[in-house]
Amino acid sequence: MDSFYVIVNEFKEFAKKQGVFVKSYLEDRQKICYLQEYGKNKRSAGIKYTDAASIPEDVECVIAIGGDGTLLHASRDIIQTGLPILGINMGTLGYLAEIESSGVADALDRLIGNQFFLEDRMMIRGTTNRIEGPQIEDIALNDIVITRRGRLRVVDFNIFVNDIFLCSYRADGIIVSTPTGSTGYTLSAGGPIVSPDASLILLTAIAPHSLVSRTIVLPDNVSVTVEVCSTPESSDGGAEITFDGDTSFSIPYGERVTIAKTQEKTRFIKLNHTSFVTNLREKLK
Repeated sequence: MDSFYVIVNEFKEFAKKQGVFVKSYLEDRQKICYLQEYGKNKRSAGIKYTDAASIPEDVECVIAIGGDGTLLHASRDIIQTGLPILGINMGTLGYLAEIESSGVADALDRLIGNQFFLEDRMMIRGTTNRIEGPQIEDIALNDIVITRRGRLRVVDFNIFVNDIFLCSYRADGIIVSTPTGSTGYTLSAGGPIVSPDASLILLTAIAPHSLVSRTIVLPDNVSVTVEVCSTPESSDGGAEITFDGDTSFSIPYGERVTIAKTQEKTRFIKLNHTSFVTNLREKLK
């Protein structure tokens, strides 16, 4: 590879310094490196963090420096470009960001020498069937979460698979997750850990008002519809839908959200043939 675009979490000073180092290191080796300008990742006019239109056409890969959140945001922003992405972890867990700060120079050398492989990760798209107002639509690499909004209370949800009624939950919320997201919020809610190269949809209730509740694992060719129902106690708030813990929108009672696998995929750059089991052991202890 000869041309790179670096996205940095500008709210982490040490990540900004790492971005300067990456740019300098690559340019010292006669490579092209663009560093996203600070302040350009402020949300405006449909731009979340990175304006994909500002990425030069000669760029061959994106390097995201921060933590898993930075990598998630970057992957969503650049999805239409088809560019592969490498994460450098400057956060805590760093389950998605493969490279730690101590191994940056070696990682860059391997990128320059084309010593890497690509790993595709499935994504999901959520679309609301609006009763009123504009339709909400967005994609997620990890998960789409529908939760209560307002005061502490449970919400009733009806779940449909391919428009066929599956079950009802009274819970704090519903997580619809990809295999990549199985080590995120779904894990905290008691869901299973799934190999990220799988292609499945996971459905997990958050703190359900039930003695028995299990994650439902579905094939990737189905659509899941979540209906937000009012309860006798419902008098305010409605619910909220969140995509990858990032963009969020309020939705009223009676709203339905349909979630399905999307054709877009995130392409991760992998430098090590570390097994899923080894990574799981090291990252999650």
